[in-house]
Amino acid sequence: MDNEIELKNALIAAGKSLGLELKPEDVVIEHSKDPVHGDYSSNVALKYARVLKKSPKEIAESFQKSIQSPIISKIEVAGPGFINFFIKQDSLTEVVSQVLAQGSNYGKGPDKHFKIDVEFVSANPTGDLHLGHTRCAAIGDCICNLYTEAGYSVTREYYVNDCGNQIEHLGHSIRARYHEQFGEPLVLGEDDYHGVDLIDLAKEIKAQYGDKYLQDDAASHDFFIRFGIDHELAKIKKDMADFGVHWDVFSYESDIRKGSTIPDTIKGLEKYTYVKDGATYLKTTAFLDDKDRPIVKSNGQYTYFMPDIAYHYGKMARGFDLLIDVLGSDHHGYLNRMKSALMMKGYPESCIDFELVQVVRVFKDGQEVKMSKRTGKSITHRELVADVGKDAVRYFFVERSASGHLDFNFNLAMEQSNSNPVYYAQYAHARCHSLLEMAGDIPLDPKAPLLKEESEMSILKHLSDFPSMIEAAAKERAPYKVAGYIQKLATLIHEFYAACRVIDRDNIPLTSSRLALIKSCMIVLENALGLLGVSAPDKM
Repeated sequence: MDNEIELKNALIAAGKSLGLELKPEDVVIEHSKDPVHGDYSSNVALKYARVLKKSPKEIAESFQKSIQSPIISKIEVAGPGFINFFIKQDSLTEVVSQVLAQGSNYGKGPDKHFKIDVEFVSANPTGDLHLGHTRCAAIGDCICNLYTEAGYSVTREYYVNDCGNQIEHLGHSIRARYHEQFGEPLVLGEDDYHGVDLIDLAKEIKAQYGDKYLQDDAASHDFFIRFGIDHELAKIKKDMADFGVHWDVFSYESDIRKGSTIPDTIKGLEKYTYVKDGATYLKTTAFLDDKDRPIVKSNGQYTYFMPDIAYHYGKMARGFDLLIDVLGSDHHGYLNRMKSALMMKGYPESCIDFELVQVVRVFKDGQEVKMSKRTGKSITHRELVADVGKDAVRYFFVERSASGHLDFNFNLAMEQSNSNPVYYAQYAHARCHSLLEMAGDIPLDPKAPLLKEESEMSILKHLSDFPSMIEAAAKERAPYKVAGYIQKLATLIHEFYAACRVIDRDNIPLTSSRLALIKSCMIVLENALGLLGVSAPDKM
C-alpha cells in the first residue's frame, strides 16, 4: 500500500465533513523529519484556513477527529496546525510483502485507457547524431517508460525529414563521390557534405551496382537520395539501439507530400487562410500565435510548417488522446503555431504538449570540450557513448530537468566512486545482491515483523512512495524525479548497511526480516533504474 496515497484519500474524505472538496493535488503529504513527530505530516489545515475562516489549529483538530484509516495508529496536531501521522507497524512493513510478491510489476499503475504519442529525436538522416539528440533520446525514452509504467498506452514515434535542401545536398554529395570512383574530378558545393565517410558509401554503391547510376537523370537523382537516407537512418537506428532506444513508428515527410494529403489539409483550412504577396498565410493569430504563418510560398512551394500540420493532423486521426513532441529548446516559437493549427481543426489546446530540451556542454579536466580530438569535429553521440558507456550517459542526461542546461562532467562519469551517482546507485544494488548471496540458506520473511530501527523505517517509507513517485514523474514528464528517488534509496541502503547488522546467524528471525527488506530494495532499485534505461548489475 502506498502510504501517501492512503493518507491523501483519508484527508480528502475527512475534508468533506468540513465542507472542502479536495483533490489529490490539493493535499501535500511529507515525510516527518523527526520520528518524534510521526511518520508523515500534512499542512492542509494551514493551506485552507483562509477559505474556512478558522484558525489552522482548529481546522487541524477537526481533521484529527474526522480522519479514518486502517494504517494510522495515532494523529497529533503540532505547532500552528500541522497534522502528524503515526503509522501502524504492520502497515509500514506491508510494503515488503507487496514488493516481493509483485517484483518487476511493483509501481505499475492501472490501465488509464489513455493513448499518448511521443515523438522524439527525429534527427534529419544526413549525418551523425550530436549530443542534443542524445539528450532528447534519453529524456524522450524515459518519458515513454514513465507513461507506460503509470498505465498509459504509449507509441514511440520518429518523424523522418526526408525532403528539403539538406536531403538534396546529401544526394548530390553521394553522387559526386560515386562519380569520383570512376576517375571523375570531385565537385562539391559549399553546402554539400564533405565528410570522407561518403567515400565508403560510394565504393559500396559501385561494388553493388557498377556504373548503373553514372547517367545524371531523375532515376539516378532519386536513387542517391534514397540510398543516402536509408544508410543514414540505419546508422541512427543502430546508434540508438546501442543506447537502449527504439521506436514503434517511423513516419516519413515524403509520404505526407505524396498524393492529396497536403492539398486536402489546406482546403480544410480555407476559413483561416489568406494570400499576401503571392504567399498563403494561416491566421494562427486567431488562436495563440503572435503572428500569422506562411504555409505556401509565393513560388508555390510549401513551407516546412505545412507538412508538419498535415503530419500532426494524421497523428490525431490515429486516435491519440495526447501528442508529445520532444524538441530542442530552439523550437520555442514553434509551440503556439502548432497548437493554433490543431485548434483550427477543432482539437483542444491540451491535445498537444511539448518538452523543450536544453543544450549540452561537455567538460573534461575542468575545461569545456567542444571538439573531438579524434575527428576534429563536434563530439558525436556515438563517440560519447563509446567513451563513457550507455548507463552513465543515460543517467547524467536525465538527472536534471529538460529545461535546464546540462554540463556533462566527463571525469565524474568515469569515476568508480560514491561521487558518481550512477556508480553509487549500481553499487547499492550490487551490495544487496551480495548480501542475499551470502545468506542464500536463510529464508526471507515477507512480513518482516522485526523491523523497527530508524534506518529500516526510512527505507520502508521510501519503498512505499515508489508508485506515487512514478505517477507524479509521469504526469510532470520528469525523469529527474526518478533519478532523485534512486539516489535517496541508494543512500538509505548504504546507511542501513552501516547502522544494522544485516546477517546475524545468532538471530535468524531478525535476519530473515532484514534480508526481505534488502530483497525489496534490490527489486525497487532495479525497477527504478530500468525506467531510466540504466542497468542494475549484480556485481561491480
